[in-house]
Amino acid sequence: MDGMHRTFVIIGGGLAGAKAAQTLREEGFGGRVILIGDEHEQPYERPPLSKGYLAGRAAKESVFVHEPSWYATHRVELHLGQQAVHIDREEREVRLGDGARVPYDALLLATGAEPHRLQIPGARGVAGVHHLRRLAHADHLRAVLADRTRQGEPLVIAGAGWIGLEVAAAARELGSPVVVVEPSPTPLHGVLGPELGEVFTGLHQEHGVEFRFGRRLASISGRDGQVAGVVTDDGEEIPARAVLAAIGVRPRTALAGAAGLTLAEDTGGVAVDASLRTSDPHIWAAGDIAAFPAPDGGRLRVEHWANALNSGPAAARAMLGQEVTYDRVPYFFSDQYDAGLEYSGWAPHGSYDRVVYRGEVGKRAFIAFWLSAEGRVLAGLNMNVWDVTGPIQELIRSGRPVDATALADPATDLGSL
Repeated sequence: MDGMHRTFVIIGGGLAGAKAAQTLREEGFGGRVILIGDEHEQPYERPPLSKGYLAGRAAKESVFVHEPSWYATHRVELHLGQQAVHIDREEREVRLGDGARVPYDALLLATGAEPHRLQIPGARGVAGVHHLRRLAHADHLRAVLADRTRQGEPLVIAGAGWIGLEVAAAARELGSPVVVVEPSPTPLHGVLGPELGEVFTGLHQEHGVEFRFGRRLASISGRDGQVAGVVTDDGEEIPARAVLAAIGVRPRTALAGAAGLTLAEDTGGVAVDASLRTSDPHIWAAGDIAAFPAPDGGRLRVEHWANALNSGPAAARAMLGQEVTYDRVPYFFSDQYDAGLEYSGWAPHGSYDRVVYRGEVGKRAFIAFWLSAEGRVLAGLNMNVWDVTGPIQELIRSGRPVDATALADPATDLGSL
């Protein structure tokens, strides 16, 4: 088999790293594959942590990328619970926290992201301030939500982004009261704009979620080492014993930066070319940290499941010397109550001219299209409408203006546009 005497090392025990290892074996690589992860769990997928697993609808076994025996069967060497602390690019080796040195011929960085912490008075040194990024976080939060349900006290969520809303839905499903504090005027305001933000406001209010828009958490009060309540920046006091910080993440680039790899200042992350190769010809990056070329000439960094799922295998093929161009349309999905949705493209608030709808927004069975001033489709979201992701992505890829009337007409086949 190819590469019998070569060693490929993957730093990162998430979906991108696990799928990269899988692809190396599927493509016939016969050398050593070493996967280093700083968690003790085998590689798992993160979307269930704020959806079915958190709500108790999915078993723990369902979150793992592979069966436990897969790694030994496919000769993937796992170094779990190990922190990679240094990359020696000249010697081509990785130093671990226990002092071990792991040589490599090719190296993939898939170190992911870490949640932002609340930087407000009272947020440190008390129990009850939570984050949701790892399996252990979800396990802890499940127990907290069960307790909030019994006590009748709200879970206060700082941030109405995807994680904040998905946790709010899971918490309400479990019966826990929820108060969401968000500085923007609607949920997902920066990602989807006010038009779709209003749709999500109504969805969650119908299920009993309380919002505090245009506000931030100013401080957290504690009693006996435990959160007792929060205060918003307009002075409102909300009694609570649990607070979730859902205020975004930052890419884990310290290892890459210390190794002297070029970082992308505009988007964060590690700068890579179209094959996901970094500024070092022996090192690639995938997943949350990869800042890859965008069609507009800039760089794009995507923090969603599909990017990890697809960029890990793409990097693996590039490491094997195959011709790779990573130019996938950004994609993610979400489930909240009875609303399932998929989003393709990238049209943050301020980048589009208008939103065109196809279907019934009031019944939450529709497709929304974000259009440029020239009529090009920048992004599309389908809620409770299925099997349309392919045509939506083709409309985005085409870059051609589309007649808005035809776009809104359910009788017009999307593929014909």
